[in-house]
Amino acid sequence: MNMKSSLQPRSSRKSSAIPLSLGEKIFTVANHIFFILLGLSTIFPFINLIAKSLSSEAAVVAGMVSLYPIDFQIGTYTYVASNSMFLSAFSISITVTIVGSLISLFMTTLAAYPLSKPRLRGRKLFILIYLFTMLFSGGLIPTYLLMHKLHLIDKLPVLFLPYMINVYNMLIVKSYFEGLPDSLEESAKMDGASNMRIFAQIILPLSMPVLATIALFYAVTFWNDYFTSLIYINSADLKPLQLYLKELFVSSTDTFMRTNVDASLNVSPQSIQAASIILATLPIVCVYPFLQKYFVKGVLVGSVKG
Repeated sequence: MNMKSSLQPRSSRKSSAIPLSLGEKIFTVANHIFFILLGLSTIFPFINLIAKSLSSEAAVVAGMVSLYPIDFQIGTYTYVASNSMFLSAFSISITVTIVGSLISLFMTTLAAYPLSKPRLRGRKLFILIYLFTMLFSGGLIPTYLLMHKLHLIDKLPVLFLPYMINVYNMLIVKSYFEGLPDSLEESAKMDGASNMRIFAQIILPLSMPVLATIALFYAVTFWNDYFTSLIYINSADLKPLQLYLKELFVSSTDTFMRTNVDASLNVSPQSIQAASIILATLPIVCVYPFLQKYFVKGVLVGSVKG
């Protein structure tokens, strides 16, 4: 009998899964229902915006639009995409997001790399100084006075220079660097590599998961920020997209239609607002899938090791 059982195929000898108890089954079903409802609650408003942006003025004003367009039209997107104010704000946001994310990522990695080395003199003091800034800040008025003294008011760099390093992001990158084997740097130093060469050619290529994750964090932050421009920007030519949307929503409906929209267009202010939101969301939605594969790995590895 033992000889026959040992000759049986491996697949026939697989142990069956342990059956779930009634309580575990109820818990699993409840979890699935909860997360399905949570997902639907977040995607329904987005679908409603798309439906409004593609519906006629009469249908939107009458409140007939819910999850699908009524009297389909694309005039709203044509108007928004050809609006000079929207295009100017869109280009400003793209510039600030790309430049700000690159500079912030560069400065964050430069700060995180030396702080990840125990041999750095005064390392604990430097880390304590960074942590102090997470709890306390100078406040809005001192910061505004500083920007004024630096002649950055109503200048494009004011939208990203004050936020070059996020301490939380820096600590995640630092923890990731601490998890890399020391033998890599030791072998490179034996071959005569300098610290900057080790950092650029060894550390950074091995840190793509956490760098992609932090880059996404910075990009979303810069793209969604409107308060900075609200405080420091006065020129209409330098207003980013989020500030344009803010002003679009708080403007009077009648005044907006009379001064901005051609009367021949069969669109409503709500449709224009919806189309503007959809177009403002598209860049981040398009970037996220390319960085998603790094997201979970980068955050977990960079945070757990801390």
